Amino acid sequence: MKSALTRRAFLRRTSLAGPGLLLVGQSRWVRAASANEALNIGLIGVGGRGSWFVSTMPRLGQNLVALCDVDDSKNPDAYRQLPKAKRFRDFRRMLEQMGSSLDAVIVATPDHTHAVAAAAALRAGKHVFCEKPLTRTLHESRALRDLARQQKLATSMGNQGTAAGPFRRALELIRSGAIGTVQQVHIWNSEGGADRKEPPGDGGPPPEWLDWDLWLGPAAYRPYHRQWMQRNAWRDFGTCQLGNWGSHSANLAFMALKVHELWLNPPSEQARRLIRVRARHSGINRLSFPKWEVIEWDIPARAEFPASTFTWHNGRAPGSRDLLEQTIGEELDWGDKKQKKWVDHGGAVLVGTKGRLRATEHNATFRLLPAEQFQGVQTDRPEQVTPSRGHEMDWLLACRGGQPAWANFDYADALNEFLMLGNVATQFESGTVLEFDPLTMKIVNNPEADALLRCDYRAGWTL
Repeated sequence: MKSALTRRAFLRRTSLAGPGLLLVGQSRWVRAASANEALNIGLIGVGGRGSWFVSTMPRLGQNLVALCDVDDSKNPDAYRQLPKAKRFRDFRRMLEQMGSSLDAVIVATPDHTHAVAAAAALRAGKHVFCEKPLTRTLHESRALRDLARQQKLATSMGNQGTAAGPFRRALELIRSGAIGTVQQVHIWNSEGGADRKEPPGDGGPPPEWLDWDLWLGPAAYRPYHRQWMQRNAWRDFGTCQLGNWGSHSANLAFMALKVHELWLNPPSEQARRLIRVRARHSGINRLSFPKWEVIEWDIPARAEFPASTFTWHNGRAPGSRDLLEQTIGEELDWGDKKQKKWVDHGGAVLVGTKGRLRATEHNATFRLLPAEQFQGVQTDRPEQVTPSRGHEMDWLLACRGGQPAWANFDYADALNEFLMLGNVATQFESGTVLEFDPLTMKIVNNPEADALLRCDYRAGWTL
């Protein structure tokens, strides 16, 4: 027992303070933990995306010792696979009762409970892996970043394309100037938003297998209806495709052009760090999300990079498909050409002065265009940056005192804040320009928009 407590104390002391930084901790202990000790992990959100971790963590040699889900109908397979794991419905009870027997927590719940679950785990001293999007609002995202720094714990967000060899090779090629100077980035998803006009009514009593009050979590109470559980149809519970797919598809360009440095090392002059965002859309909908949207972020020039514009195309926005096909130089199949919709439904293209880089929706594979110009260029694996051991394994190694995961909360917060600004912009008339200061986390020219960077929690829920 004494050695186990010593191990957990070590894990807490030697976790990561921020990108590229290790707290003082001797490598002898790190190697011992890496070689001989499995982490004891609690999983919050067992059904849906959480089922991936039910199989993945044991395969990686880790112990899933606690399973927590408010919906009993989604987790019978997990309970059969892990019969010794303790079961909970309320993650707060899980953290309280498991105490020091837990080393780390994975959060795979609907978007609106990411922040409260991850924050509770961090406050309890647990390393945290949180599925994308990091949070629903900017304030929640910033709070997780700051809490992870304060607690000095290892973190990662689940944008798994970051670990792919081609992703890291693309990063090298972009930064080395293979496609020239990049000033335009286009990201797209063909799905669009639900554009619900009215909330569902009373759906009757919730089923016995669901704890409706816990499912709502910090959101305002409302009567049960199963339609509320379609989280990405509603702003109170989801982030639509911008959080669902944008977290993947915008990742490569955001990282390669070092946009996150505006958060980590912002210029002292406010004018040099302001990001301007505007949207056009099918119509303002503060209950749900527009059927289609085009969002533009203007990013200021920095030492290494000129000013650039990121454009997000979601749904069948007028003119978007033609623009994308002209930019890429190829037709896109969005389910109407019956060829390869899964490849084409989302992705990104970086437009450089010497060529273009087209990445798939997870940014896990890419092509350089025009193809004849880049014949013979190796695109499968990094040649300079560190290869990944696997997205989840990179986080597990960070928990043991290794290097920070690339998607740690310092980086993930910046990406998430950037994207969620888009979900603020679509709540205003098309063309409204919002000016955002990443240092102060404030929209400086529109108080109404600035108020939407945060949300109220109902009684009993806090970050």
